[in-house]
Amino acid sequence: MGLVVALVLGVVQGVFMFVPVSSTSHLVLSQTLLRERGIELPPPDSPELILFDLVVHVGTLVSVVIVMGDGLKELWQGVRTDVQARRAPTTPEPALAEGTALLPDGAASRLVGLMVLSVAVTGALGLVFQDLLTTVFGSPQLVAAALFVTGAMLWWTDAMTPARSGRRLRFGWRGPTQVTLGVAVLLGVAQAVALTPGISRSGTTIFVALLLGMQRTLAARYSFYIAIPTILAATGVQALQVWLGDGFGTISWSAMAIGFVSAAVVGTAALWVVLRLLEAARFRAFAIYVWGLASVVLFTGLS
Repeated sequence: MGLVVALVLGVVQGVFMFVPVSSTSHLVLSQTLLRERGIELPPPDSPELILFDLVVHVGTLVSVVIVMGDGLKELWQGVRTDVQARRAPTTPEPALAEGTALLPDGAASRLVGLMVLSVAVTGALGLVFQDLLTTVFGSPQLVAAALFVTGAMLWWTDAMTPARSGRRLRFGWRGPTQVTLGVAVLLGVAQAVALTPGISRSGTTIFVALLLGMQRTLAARYSFYIAIPTILAATGVQALQVWLGDGFGTISWSAMAIGFVSAAVVGTAALWVVLRLLEAARFRAFAIYVWGLASVVLFTGLS
């Protein structure tokens, strides 16, 4: 893999990791188009190219740290304080308005525990349904259907308010101490469903969080925070498999580094824009784009 190709793929990952239109499908599509134009690339399902994909995913995690660093710092400081003081979680606070402080005293440790639960649920379901998800990659009809579903979720995301979160949840936005074990499990399931090609991970988890009445800012943070351990774990496992296998082949360490850096830089700008659009409830433009892409996949048979 050349450095220019690594740069292009890193930019694609940086843009579409946070724009809720399924980054995996766009990354694989870009690789397929490059191969068709004679660019030397390993097969999309080869261990070394899968590892490269995961490396650029890790690059976009740097974007999360840069853009959402204040929230991560607040979470870390809250956990450290809770541990030092052996503080018990606070009782549920009243319904929150947008802009309310996210972490009351004692809430950080509990929230981190719930995030760990979400990641564990995702990992377990991913292992169980791994073979089934693999077959979806080869079916243009299933990929198109998944893209249509993603578009519907993005369209509905703009309309989500506490009053539309379900009869039992009409108490206002959930704050961090109102996130229950059930909510954490469902968000883990949502992230696992997003392993399906064409289903956006960020779009799905944010949609489900809003559907369950979670505050918009907290929904975004929860979605992107649980991506961090999920992606790091997958990258570590894949790196070990490649290391024990045939090695990195045509993908050099310099290409890995270029892809990582470009994904981090472009992803930082993309994440900032996406967060602003989420707060302004303007995800419907992404829905229209995804439906258009679904139509292309369906009528061209591209998978």
